[in-house]
Amino acid sequence: MASVLILMGSQSDWPTMRNAASMLEDLGVSWEARVVSAHRTPDLLEASMREAEQGDVRVVIAGAGGAAHLPGMLAAFTHLPVFGVPVQSRTLKGLDSLLSIVQMPKGVAVGTLAIGEAGAANAGLLAAQVIGTTEASVADAVKQFRAQQRDKVMQNSNLEL
Repeated sequence: MASVLILMGSQSDWPTMRNAASMLEDLGVSWEARVVSAHRTPDLLEASMREAEQGDVRVVIAGAGGAAHLPGMLAAFTHLPVFGVPVQSRTLKGLDSLLSIVQMPKGVAVGTLAIGEAGAANAGLLAAQVIGTTEASVADAVKQFRAQQRDKVMQNSNLEL
């Protein structure tokens, strides 16, 4: 099993969640993605967390829209860090998802990222940073990524406006 498990409530969440996968790939972190619904497949959700804990998974990234119960339910079944990505919804533009994920009860932690693609990419980056605390090659990749980000800004810092 991979270092990071990316779970989403439905296949339609993949266009958002693939941004987490891309970031992880860029940073040299192995990942696996699956569809697990908190409401339609709760038994699969629990089994996925048991399997993750018994395997090499170090971080779980969960994307969900609407009621967005998936990240919280996953966190209830594991000691692994869970990062929640609110997937943009049609009705409330992802605000419903954000509020659902961020309002976890005391004692069940879910790290919540921004709504949509940026949140998914940052979830991948944050997962890599966690893994980088014990894997030097990943820490080096994160540092290199940060340096590239800085260099891009510096290249444009002397523009005449």
